[in-house]
Amino acid sequence: MRPDLQPGEEPEIRGAINRAPTVDRCCHAILICLFFAAMGGVPAKAALYDDVFIRDVPHVKQKPDFCGEACAEMYLRKLGRKTDQDDVFNSAGLDPMQGRGCHTPDLARALKQIGFETGEVWYKLPVAHLGEEVEKQWKSLHGDLARGIPTIICMRLDDSAGAGEHFRLILGYDRTTDEVIYHEPAEANGSYRRMKRSDFLKLWPLRYWADQSLVIQFRLEAKDLKDPAGRNGFSSADYAQHVMALRKKLPGKQFSMVLERPFVVVGDEEESAVRLRAERIVRWAVEKLKSDYFAKDPEDILDVWLFKDKGSYTQHTRQVFGDKPTTPFGYYSARHRALIMDISTGGGTLVHEIVHPFMETNFPECPAWFNEGLGSLYEQSGERDGHIIGHTNWRLAGLQDAIRGGALPSFQQLTATMQDEFYNEDRGDNYAQARYLCYYLQERGLLVKFYHEFYKGRKEDPTGYKTLQKILGERDMQAFQKKWEAYVLKLRFP
Repeated sequence: MRPDLQPGEEPEIRGAINRAPTVDRCCHAILICLFFAAMGGVPAKAALYDDVFIRDVPHVKQKPDFCGEACAEMYLRKLGRKTDQDDVFNSAGLDPMQGRGCHTPDLARALKQIGFETGEVWYKLPVAHLGEEVEKQWKSLHGDLARGIPTIICMRLDDSAGAGEHFRLILGYDRTTDEVIYHEPAEANGSYRRMKRSDFLKLWPLRYWADQSLVIQFRLEAKDLKDPAGRNGFSSADYAQHVMALRKKLPGKQFSMVLERPFVVVGDEEESAVRLRAERIVRWAVEKLKSDYFAKDPEDILDVWLFKDKGSYTQHTRQVFGDKPTTPFGYYSARHRALIMDISTGGGTLVHEIVHPFMETNFPECPAWFNEGLGSLYEQSGERDGHIIGHTNWRLAGLQDAIRGGALPSFQQLTATMQDEFYNEDRGDNYAQARYLCYYLQERGLLVKFYHEFYKGRKEDPTGYKTLQKILGERDMQAFQKKWEAYVLKLRFP
């Protein structure tokens, strides 16, 4: 078909017939039929349908399994709307943990929610008269195209048994070549592709029953289009795409996944146990930490891997991440965007590690002493008046020994340590000293205030030492340290 033809326009040979007087038209028609007969016969069916072509529809490549969503976005762009394929998925209300794009019922809900009048979507056609019935459906689709209304159809990818199904956006028909014109969402350069109508009519019916086939089509007649709701953070579409990618990493069928925003929790215990840990540890910790400290979620969707025991932790950490664990409890990997745990050791380390990605996003300049001090505080945690608190824990005994041996650095030295210095294995008391400084602040109702004041003045006081003095109201920090050490020596665990 000539690209300059508008919907409803005719090629020159058909135009000549339409412009001829009535008698001459018959002569012209006879001559044309004789011509086609000499060339091998008159094209069957094709001559019944006019050229139609919906122009200037932008092409969009689909995200994985979002073919229907991408088809909708293409035509919405033509209509000047900003609704994208993620918005279409979100409009369907589909649970992202299903890890798939919209199926037909989901897409029908989404298109209706957006404001399209899709008409009847499902058509059951008797196999005994399939050719006639599919032709009727095509005639209806063609009529919509002639009125400027495109259609999303679901069709088989090929004619083999078990062939996958796929949504495409139908935008036109070329009478001369008897080809259906469509946008292919699965490929980057998929605009205005062509397919022989005979092939299209063969692949359109879906084979679900012995005596019936199913034809699926969504008319995109815009009625009362609505702009999508604004997004705050990651949407259901983001999580659906993440889950699809994450499934490919699962080491076996024994692993299940639970959405606990902003995390996806993965575990190889019973699914009910994974869900319970997600709710009682991850959800609880996230709610409490955000309430007191953090305004923003991590910048990426993070995975929490809960391995059921030491063997699973060691084996799967190597298998999934290529890591050799350096701790028996668990760790946060910014590189893998994952929290990796031996959950049989308890949930304390998990709460500790949850602090780090939140701190990474909300206070990226935070020095190691406070980052680890706050995380370590919540290794043994509970709740007081609706707020998260840390209890004394196993780090206390070593800290008390260091105090008695006079081995602790001053708080000015502690807060001035660079990251490598803080994590130096020969300075193992750094974690404990930082933790119990946070514990002291907590027990005097000053910890949350210290965090926010430290963040506010981070440029002028990058170590937090001056802010610490201010919050404590202490001018003589050496005298304070003696008071703090005496306080720590009186603490008990358990």
